Amino acid sequence: MAKKILVIEDDKDIRDTIVYVLEEEGYEVVASDNARILKKLLEISPDLILLDNWLTDWKSDASGQEISKGLKSDPTTSHIPVVMISAVNNIEEITKAGSANGYLKKPFDLTELTGIVKKYLE
Repeated sequence: MAKKILVIEDDKDIRDTIVYVLEEEGYEVVASDNARILKKLLEISPDLILLDNWLTDWKSDASGQEISKGLKSDPTTSHIPVVMISAVNNIEEITKAGSANGYLKKPFDLTELTGIVKKYLE
């Protein structure tokens, strides 16, 4: 059974690239341009979450960092690895403050993407 990855990224080109690459690697990918997909998180049951830190569509004004912190503090979701995706210079601080497992700094190459996914899924 393929590992399932939830990708939450509001940039369509980046999201489509991530989905394409990960599906080619044999993963099942569920993608969304906003964090409202998290309402279905238990139904989706991902093995990994790739989460953009700056979601322009997120209506509650929560950042990826805040979303990650919420996921990690909830006993029903705390076991799911969260990898933050961002172009900000302080991504390491954001990752730590959000209790995320790791980060992927934009722009990233495809080897970095597949490497970080494998790190948290294998």
